[in-house]
Amino acid sequence: MRYAVVIESAGANYSAYVPDLPGCVATGDTIEEAESQIREAIAFHLEGLRADNLPIPPASSRVDYVEVAA
Repeated sequence: MRYAVVIESAGANYSAYVPDLPGCVATGDTIEEAESQIREAIAFHLEGLRADNLPIPPASSRVDYVEVAA
């Protein structure tokens, strides 16, 4: 599966979340660490859903960039 991930600066570190998996979040000191942590969080989140016999949400969010004049 391929989920969209948002990584944002949180001042002293970075936070990451998955729009299609509410509650699936992670943090890291660097962008790379936040990405690594959110990968683990996704795997753990999906494992928990399976263990509880809950449906796995489909990856439905789309990510793109839009250019605007400054």
